[in-house]
Amino acid sequence: MKTKEILERRREINRRTFCNRVLVTSVGLGLAAKNLKGEPANEQSSQLAFPVMKIEGAERLLPGSFLYFSYPAANDPAVLVRAYDGEYLAYSRKCAHLGCSIDFDSQRRCFKCPCHQGAYDLRTGYVMYGPPPRPLDQIVLQMRAGAVWAAGKRIGSTNPNA
Repeated sequence: MKTKEILERRREINRRTFCNRVLVTSVGLGLAAKNLKGEPANEQSSQLAFPVMKIEGAERLLPGSFLYFSYPAANDPAVLVRAYDGEYLAYSRKCAHLGCSIDFDSQRRCFKCPCHQGAYDLRTGYVMYGPPPRPLDQIVLQMRAGAVWAAGKRIGSTNPNA
């Protein structure tokens, strides 16, 4: 009989233990749900550091024109655009849908994916229409002595605060 009494006491939990278990489980489920969405927890986790590389020919770009280059490796296509106000913007050329190569459409001032007719905004890389599930990966740029340098990559996120 003593064994039965011990087992019954172990099954009973007090209110504090129950509330602590519910709280920990809720927090764990919330964090897991956020990770399943594929959204980074903060900006630092969404930015990847790569070696800094000078983008050859960038200083000769006129406003409204673009330059294809590779970053961070030779098999990673990217595009540098000089907006009409003179600002430089750079993105990966891999569509977030199925990885097709996107092109800059200077007439519409956007990036277009010819595979499934997706389009991305020039300024933000956000999806304008089509099947892509998230924005383009952005290349982090730095200006050094009149030259444009690629200095990292920010993974496209549907969270505008990331």
